[in-house]
Amino acid sequence: MAFEPSVRDRYRSILSEIESAGLLKNERIITVPQDAEITVAFPAGATPRRVINMCSNNYLGLSSHPDVLKAAHAALEQRGYGMSSVRFICGTQDIHTALEEKLAEFLGTEACILFSSCFDANGALFEALLDENDVMIADRLVHASLIDGMRLAKAQRDTYKHSDMGHLRSKLEQYRACPRKMIVTDGVFSMDGDMADLGGIVALAEEFGAMVCVDDSHATGFLGKTGRGSHEACGVMGKIDILTTTLGKALGGASGGCVAARKEIVALLRQRGRPYLFSNTLAPVIASTTLEVLRLLEGSTERRDRLEANTAFWRNGLRDAGFILPPGNTPIVPVMLYNAALAQKLSAALFDRGVYAVGFFFPVVPQGQARIRTQLSAGHTQAMLERALGAFTEAGRAAGVTGLTKEQIIAKFGT
Repeated sequence: MAFEPSVRDRYRSILSEIESAGLLKNERIITVPQDAEITVAFPAGATPRRVINMCSNNYLGLSSHPDVLKAAHAALEQRGYGMSSVRFICGTQDIHTALEEKLAEFLGTEACILFSSCFDANGALFEALLDENDVMIADRLVHASLIDGMRLAKAQRDTYKHSDMGHLRSKLEQYRACPRKMIVTDGVFSMDGDMADLGGIVALAEEFGAMVCVDDSHATGFLGKTGRGSHEACGVMGKIDILTTTLGKALGGASGGCVAARKEIVALLRQRGRPYLFSNTLAPVIASTTLEVLRLLEGSTERRDRLEANTAFWRNGLRDAGFILPPGNTPIVPVMLYNAALAQKLSAALFDRGVYAVGFFFPVVPQGQARIRTQLSAGHTQAMLERALGAFTEAGRAAGVTGLTKEQIIAKFGT
C-alpha cells in the first residue's frame, strides 16, 4: 500500500500537536563513553560540551569501568560477537548458563533465565504462566513493560492503589476463589524513586496463597546491605516467587534482562516464553562481562556505599534549595515541576549551566506530574554534586520555582 499524502499529513498533524503542547522529546547526542561526566551535543548540530550527567541509570558507575571493558574485550576474542540464533537451536554458550547460575545465586532464587532485555522478560512472563482462570493484581504505578506483559495474558487484570496494603488486601479478598493469584509490583518505582512495601506484600501473599512478582530493575546491584536489591532491603530474600531485572542499568549498563524465580517457573519459561523462543540470544560479550560485574560487586560494597552517601547528600541539598521532592531514599530523585513546558525550560537552563538532566512529562508520567528526574551514581564525586546542586539552585531561582508549594507552582505555570 502506498504511503498516501493523507496518511503523511495525519502523522505530521499528530507531531505538530505534540510539539505545540510542549511534549516533544528531543534526543541529546553523547560523543563519549557513558560516565558521570560526559560530552553532549544539544541541540543537534551544536558544538559538544562537557556536562555533569544527572540522569543516567549507571548507578554504580560501571558502564566504562576499566575491569568491565577489559572483560568485554576478552569476551569478544574468546566467544565472538553474536550467536545468530535463539537459545534452543544453537544459541546457548557455556557463559549463558554460567551467568544464569550466578544471577540466581546473587539474587537468592532457585533458578534464572536470560532475555535480551527486561522488557522481553516481562513480556514473556504472564502469558506463559497464567490462564483465563487466574488473576494478576498490580500496583497502579508498575513499569510499562509489566503493563504490556500483562496485556498479553488471558488472565484477569486488576490494580491496587499505589503501595496501599489495605486496598491490596481487599483485592485479594475479591479474588480469593481464583486458583492462581499473582501480585505484581516494581521493587523501586522508576518515576518517583520510592520502594515497594515488599514486607507487607509478602505477608498478604502468604495469607491469601498468592505469588509475588517484582521488577527490580532500579534496585539490583545497589539496594540492600550487599546490593542484592529491594527484596534484601526489605528483608524478604527467598520469599519472592518471581524477580525480573535488567543487566542494562547498574550491572554494566549494556542490555539484557532475566527472570530469577522458582525453578518450575524458569523451566516453563524455557518452553513457553515467546521472547525467549523467538529472539536472538543475549550477546556473549554481555553475558561474560556481567559475570565480571557480579564478581566486582561480591568483592566489595564500596560502590553501593558511595552511591548511598551521594544519594543522601543530593536529596538533602535539593530540599534545602527549595525544590519539591517525593518521599524516598533511593538514587532516583525527581524534582517536581507539574508543568511540561516548565520542565523543558528548566532542563535547558541546567544544560546551559553544565548539568545534563532531562524533563519527564506525559505520557512518560501522568498529565500534570511533569518533573526532572535526577539519578545518582557512584561515579559522581563530591565536587560534581556540589557544582550540579549550584546549577539547580541558580536555574530554579531564575525560573521562579524554588521555595514554592505544589499549589503555587500550578497557579503560576499551570499543568
